[in-house]
Amino acid sequence: MSVTNQPRRRDAAATREAILSSAIEAFTRAGYDGAGVREVAAAAGVTAMLVNRYFGSKEQLFAEAVDRSFTAPTVVGADPAELPAQLAAALVARTDPAAGQLSPFLLMLRSANNPRAAEIMREAIGRHVGSRLTGLLTGPDSGERAELVLSVIAGVWLMRSILATPALTGADPGQLDEQLTAVLQVLCRPDPA
Repeated sequence: MSVTNQPRRRDAAATREAILSSAIEAFTRAGYDGAGVREVAAAAGVTAMLVNRYFGSKEQLFAEAVDRSFTAPTVVGADPAELPAQLAAALVARTDPAAGQLSPFLLMLRSANNPRAAEIMREAIGRHVGSRLTGLLTGPDSGERAELVLSVIAGVWLMRSILATPALTGADPGQLDEQLTAVLQVLCRPDPA
């Protein structure tokens, strides 16, 4: 019985998606400086040359990985009237010690020390979550208040999920939700005082 070697079916979209998924995983685990194109390629089952053919460079691959990671809403809802309570509830749930880690936050945290990576992330945050949040806030200084809200989110994420500080990891979720809602209400209302 003879075995015929048939060429593997080419699927550019599937190959590109495999590379991008591998890149998101690598950058999330090791950051921009710690992840290499060869590692991304090996995990995707392709060559580094093919990664560069699809994405041009490691920087462009990172930019697409960041863009993909920050596109989907994770803690920012869509209802302006319920925004502080919704943000607080989502943040408490997502940072629960038993919850899985959020890839965009870890990708951001582990890549922020590289100036170009920080610039790419800043632009993606502005296009996605920053833009969504700013659009939900009314009144003056909505952009500044949106970034303050994002800073609270990042701070809670860092303290509760990454550093696992005892007061926040051991906090009663209901009480933490109430306290965060109160903080976020100040930042979300049009006339913070």
